[in-house]
Amino acid sequence: MSMPPETADAPAKKKLAVWKFASCDGCQLSLLDCEDEILAVSEAIEIANFAEATRRVLPGPYDLSLVEGSNTSRHDAERIQEVRAQSRYLVTIGACATAGGIQALRNSRDVAEMAAVVYASPQYLDTLETSTPIADHVKVDFELRGCPVNKAQLLEVVLAFLHRRKPRVSAHSVCVECKLRGNPCVMVAHGTPCLGPVTHAGCGAICPAYDRGCYGCFGPMETPNTAALAAQWKALDASDHAIHCAFRSFNGYAPEFREESERWR
Repeated sequence: MSMPPETADAPAKKKLAVWKFASCDGCQLSLLDCEDEILAVSEAIEIANFAEATRRVLPGPYDLSLVEGSNTSRHDAERIQEVRAQSRYLVTIGACATAGGIQALRNSRDVAEMAAVVYASPQYLDTLETSTPIADHVKVDFELRGCPVNKAQLLEVVLAFLHRRKPRVSAHSVCVECKLRGNPCVMVAHGTPCLGPVTHAGCGAICPAYDRGCYGCFGPMETPNTAALAAQWKALDASDHAIHCAFRSFNGYAPEFREESERWR
């Protein structure tokens, strides 16, 4: 079906740009999974830059930029400054962009030593000693956590910023999602260590629904009491090493998780 030509009175479409830094592309795939919803608002939104979806690139400035991935190279450090300069609003999506990601495990290790073990010719690598979240380098207007991000939350954030209102993303923990889903508490019922009490909601409490403890994929909730949770894990006979590793995963470089992890090193 042909669309009527745009008239002078028609409102200009908002430009949406999606940028990839050091990541696995999972959060970009979450946006691609929103194809039906994006089509529904296609008259208001124009995808101006999204390499995962199209080769077409429109020049900035952009009304909203979604940034996936952490900063791991000098080139990335320069490129994120350019993205920020072209973007009215900049939102980071996923554990890599908001907390450095799983690659931030290298932040406490000898990167040169690890590179020598993994790569046949490490001298060709050009990388920073650390993997850091985007907010460490530029002003970020909103951080959407998850590994990967929740599709419904992502849509809410996009629509909120395009309409210039605050995103309605709940700040509660996975425990609330367990209650809403009718899950019994795996820590109380089975003595299974779980990061749910300190982890941001968004996954729908998938792991506890299958009698597994939460792995903290959505990062720390607001004001998490990590010390109390770690003490409860200890009461369940978890080792110091297990507690250390539990807080040092997808979101291990987030300050709240990193500090608790260091206490149990």
